Amino acid sequence: MQLFAIIAKQDEGVELKERDYVVNFLTQQLNDEAVKEYIQLFDEHAGLLEKDDNSDDEEKGKRKLTSVKDSVRILGICKKINKTLTQKQKIVVLVRLYELINADRKFTDQRMAIINTVAEVFKLTKEEITDIESFVVKNNPDELDFSSILSIHDKTESGQNCKHIPTEALDGYIYILQIKSEDLYFLRYTGNEDIFLNGLPISNRRIYLFASGSSLKLPKGKPVYYTDVVAHFLADITAVRISYKVEELGYQFKTGGIGLRNISFSEGHGKLVGIMGASGAGKTTLLNVLAGIEKPTSGRVLINGYDLHKEKEKLEGVIGVIPQDDLLIEELTVFENLYYNAKLCFKDKTEEELVAMVDKTLANLGLLERKDLKVGSPLNKMISGGQRKRLNIALELIREPSILFVDEPTSGLSSRDSENVMDLLRELTLKGKLIFVVIHQPSSDIYKMFDNMVILDTGGYMIYYGNPVEAVMYFKRIDMQINSDVGECPVCGNVNPELIFNIIEARVVDEFGRYTPTRKVSPHKWEEHFLDNIKLQAINDETAEPPRSLNIPSKVKQFLIYTKRDFLSKISNTQYIILNLLETPVLAFILAFVIRYIADPNSNVYIFRENENIPIYLFMALIVALFIGLTVSAEEIFRDRKILKREAFLNLSRSSYLFSKIAILFLLSAIQTITFVLIANGILQIRGMYVDYWLILFSTALFANMLGLNISATFNSAVTIYIVIPLLMIPMMVLSGAMFSFEKLNRAVGSINRVPLVAEFMVTKWGYEALVVHQFKDNDFQKVFFDIEKVQRNADFKVVHYIPELEKRVNLCLELIAERTSPEVKGKFDDALAVVRRAVITETTVHSKAVPYNYTDRLTPDKFDEEAAYALVDYVDALKRYYNEIFLDQSQKRERIVQYLVSTNPKLYEGKRRAYHNESISDLATKFTEKNKILQYKDELVQQNDPVFRDPLPNHLLDFRSHFLAPRKHFLGMYFDTFWFNLSAIWIMTLLLYVT
Repeated sequence: MQLFAIIAKQDEGVELKERDYVVNFLTQQLNDEAVKEYIQLFDEHAGLLEKDDNSDDEEKGKRKLTSVKDSVRILGICKKINKTLTQKQKIVVLVRLYELINADRKFTDQRMAIINTVAEVFKLTKEEITDIESFVVKNNPDELDFSSILSIHDKTESGQNCKHIPTEALDGYIYILQIKSEDLYFLRYTGNEDIFLNGLPISNRRIYLFASGSSLKLPKGKPVYYTDVVAHFLADITAVRISYKVEELGYQFKTGGIGLRNISFSEGHGKLVGIMGASGAGKTTLLNVLAGIEKPTSGRVLINGYDLHKEKEKLEGVIGVIPQDDLLIEELTVFENLYYNAKLCFKDKTEEELVAMVDKTLANLGLLERKDLKVGSPLNKMISGGQRKRLNIALELIREPSILFVDEPTSGLSSRDSENVMDLLRELTLKGKLIFVVIHQPSSDIYKMFDNMVILDTGGYMIYYGNPVEAVMYFKRIDMQINSDVGECPVCGNVNPELIFNIIEARVVDEFGRYTPTRKVSPHKWEEHFLDNIKLQAINDETAEPPRSLNIPSKVKQFLIYTKRDFLSKISNTQYIILNLLETPVLAFILAFVIRYIADPNSNVYIFRENENIPIYLFMALIVALFIGLTVSAEEIFRDRKILKREAFLNLSRSSYLFSKIAILFLLSAIQTITFVLIANGILQIRGMYVDYWLILFSTALFANMLGLNISATFNSAVTIYIVIPLLMIPMMVLSGAMFSFEKLNRAVGSINRVPLVAEFMVTKWGYEALVVHQFKDNDFQKVFFDIEKVQRNADFKVVHYIPELEKRVNLCLELIAERTSPEVKGKFDDALAVVRRAVITETTVHSKAVPYNYTDRLTPDKFDEEAAYALVDYVDALKRYYNEIFLDQSQKRERIVQYLVSTNPKLYEGKRRAYHNESISDLATKFTEKNKILQYKDELVQQNDPVFRDPLPNHLLDFRSHFLAPRKHFLGMYFDTFWFNLSAIWIMTLLLYVT
């Protein structure tokens, strides 16, 4: 009011038309009481309330020049306005000032000087000031022929520079001014016909703000919508044009249900298209098909002539998708989330360019001041919901795709944040982007932002496509409502989108006045109404290849980026780091401290040889490695599943992502197992085997990491994942060989002469066997004697257990040879002879070739005779002598070594024995407590003791299976040390898990 008054009182003072303009202006904005108050304020500042009527010529002369007092007041008012109003609001103020002096068209130098001063203080450009002045003041079409003007008229000729929308038989011109810097549009009309702006009549003496969602109803012809106006201005600034055509699109779910039916429409660049519909109508399905995420059952989507689903490689980087899900990494900062996303999209950008790009994007989204804040989780917020949503948008926005798909961007946000997000999307369309948005229950302001609206009904039917405000009137007309020509409130301009769905889903009322489940109009009928009443407009086909905004780095570089991103996210989580780094040392200390057993109750000296808990320690160490490996990896992929879905859409390498996860987990597992071995082995004084123990525990942890990643990728619930972990661990514990002997398990699972097949798939079996065997035979004390003892113990078993059992069966054959055909003895004879035959063949071909037997071919029930029998007796006696000699020879060798060591340094021998040899490990490896030293299994005599001294007998070249605790393993005709073979087996299993 003060600015109005100061300008109006210049020169000869306030004119009647100027005061009338102020009254009309206030009347449209305020109630009667407020109008009187502000008019009085205007009169006061304009000097109309001064009582001195003796104003002489000298006083009049002073009025012709702007006083110093008024100049100071103008500057003061403008500075206050600068601090309180946005730039858009300041432009509106300037337009109203021009409109005021246009009321009586008195454009004096003083008045224009004041307005120019105001414009300069408001920081408007000279071009914008000139455009506004011309738009308000000029009436001649030739004077309004410049690029920021759009004219609507029925004349065939139009200006060379201004835009033009033709219409039918219109009196005068409608002009629309674009203020490009702020995306503002003003409208004025020069004729005398009834023109309606948003349902309200407009005057030819006023300037109107043509806001987002506005519609202009003309006497004849089609309405002019805000989107039509924007499209004409956008045509000049869009470097790359997009034609997006959907033709007869259909989609059927795998279950057989129909998701979409015959969807067809076309859109061009610079449009904001909404997708609305009831729950289950197919909004997200349509978005996924339009974005190329899902493949349609029928129809096609063409982008500049390229089929989206058949020529994806030509459209790579053209499309961006912003799902409803949160895609942020909680542990990283705002800047880091966007920075690493940018690194994965632009391989050719330098570090400085990437940082500048990220900072610019954050600044454009109002997030620059928050760049160093951690994002946090949606429940533990470090930034607001609106800021999270903007940052999610920034992940796609930074690469500037030509077409953007957004799924419910306002979900869970406040009304203010929702409007901010939609304003951001609206601004993107001004850069030529085509944006599709799934929206649910939008406010009036948000609803009117859309250029076009797709409305779906249950079953995937498209029942409307067109202007959002027109949709309200369309459904009212179909429903035959009285006020069907009113789409928005004539007073406030609000639109109620819910009214559309109230009409669509209206229910039939029964004779009792209650709603029934039956709808008045079925989805199919609504589709018929749409096809009958609305004709879809085609757009021009564009043939230029859309610009690609994606330049993916190599797989190796992606791996490095993923690794660094994951590493930073983990080390920024202090709780995660502390728990994972302290977990294994604490467990190692507790375990080792508890089982550090001293056998002599009267002594405080710990002796490793006498500690009976070492086998338990080996088993528990493996379980710890398995457990920490599983728990640390079980949620890794599950937690990133939403991010992975987006990165898969961008065609980023999944293998690079997996390798980065594996690298981080392997590093963490290496540190955890190193600390465990150092502390636990140190407390228990397990000397000389730190590296060996670490290799097994580390490899087991790696296997668990890979198993955890597989679990994480398979299940979609954290609860399910942690339920599955015990289901996997318990079988591994039971079938490790540490808790139960494989020979004494259920016959459906267990095995007498080999490790059960199911146990071969248990990493704990391979790890435990490797540790026990290695601890027994390769410690600094035992490794001197192992090879000698191996031969000695095998020979001893042959003499003491094996050959006596063989003799029994040979004697039985001799006794029954005459009666072998008798039914009563045939079974016993055949069984005994089969055992003898198997034993002879094994001995003559594998073990003792020095003792030959020449009647092997007669060792069958039909060919066995007395000659073969007596030769067999001689063979067994020779075999016994042979093994006796071996036993004595090896015993003497061992005794000589012991005597030498004792004579050289008695304390060193006994000290090594106490420090490196463990009796419980020895008992376990030799099965010292086994009662049945030998058993018959089918036609074989199976040794049950001394497994650590027995080499396995393979059945074929590729046979790697053996009995438990074998010292060596067979494969491809060669024997390998158990420790290294089992270690290799664990790594092979780990690699197989990566493949899966």
